[in-house]
Amino acid sequence: MRYSPAAFALASLALVTASTGHSAPPAPLDPRAAVLVAEGRQAMLAGQPDAAIDNFESALTIQPGHVSIYLNLGEATRKQGMHGKALHYYREALKIDPENQYAISGEGQALVEKGAVEKARRNLARLEQLCGDLSCTPAAQLSAAITRGPAPQVVTAAQIEPKLEVSTN
Repeated sequence: MRYSPAAFALASLALVTASTGHSAPPAPLDPRAAVLVAEGRQAMLAGQPDAAIDNFESALTIQPGHVSIYLNLGEATRKQGMHGKALHYYREALKIDPENQYAISGEGQALVEKGAVEKARRNLARLEQLCGDLSCTPAAQLSAAITRGPAPQVVTAAQIEPKLEVSTN
């Protein structure tokens, strides 16, 4: 009788820890969302990131919270140069699946493009732990992005045109 609360607590702990390893696989894409994702991928290949983002966002309204849609949105917004928005989408994917290698790699690539190379190196270290080494594709992609480094921000004289105004005192 004295040990029954402790036994119950240990049994509950064993039940919870045993069930976490058997989580459900990701849900397949809804057919309507799958069509929109495919159209978005085609738009990305055609060099139309705006149309791709529209398709991916429409797919997200049909099936909210799907990791692959967030990954596609992250890639499209990163290609468009919107690194902060890409980071948001990759982090949403990581909330759903914390060990998603493509989300970790995409977040790291967006961080490199934004100039946060040290944070990207942390993502690379995390990928090395998940993959075992740099043999997996996401880790190799992130490693290459870190090696390239952030793109230099260059402003040319043609971009800045002086405004000729005469003012009187």
